[in-house]
Amino acid sequence: MDIGAAQGCVPVELARSHPHLSGGGFDLPAVAPIFSRYVASHGMSDRLHFISGDFLVDDLPRADVLVMGMILHDWDLPTKRMLIGKAHPALEKGGSLIIYEFFIDDARRTHLPGLLMSLNMLIETKGGFDFTGADCIAWTQAAGFAESRLVPLIGPHSAVIATK
Repeated sequence: MDIGAAQGCVPVELARSHPHLSGGGFDLPAVAPIFSRYVASHGMSDRLHFISGDFLVDDLPRADVLVMGMILHDWDLPTKRMLIGKAHPALEKGGSLIIYEFFIDDARRTHLPGLLMSLNMLIETKGGFDFTGADCIAWTQAAGFAESRLVPLIGPHSAVIATK
């Protein structure tokens, strides 16, 4: 389940790559028709569904895997921690939270995309900022996740995979 799914690119790509998967997206009610059209245009309506909600207010949907991609950097530290904390009870035992972002290197000196994105978030949001993989791992552990690790992805992204 993609949290803050927008049009549904992540669920569609995952479902295309892994035909055995089903899932969907969770986002504000106004996004539902956009998500549904995009999913239908890729012939995935039988496997992907939309759940309306506000992740700042509502419980997250129950799932085996939750994805938060480029979501946490929009928010201040208490909100980041709250969102990670909401993921833990929504996951089945052994389930995983996947957080992908432009993680800043631990020394905060070399990952230019992450540093620039953090500056952008500081300008565009009330309290948003990018962070290191170590920061994110610590937040997932504080939320009760049993295991968390940082995985480099293609390009400037990396993912923290936290397992319940």
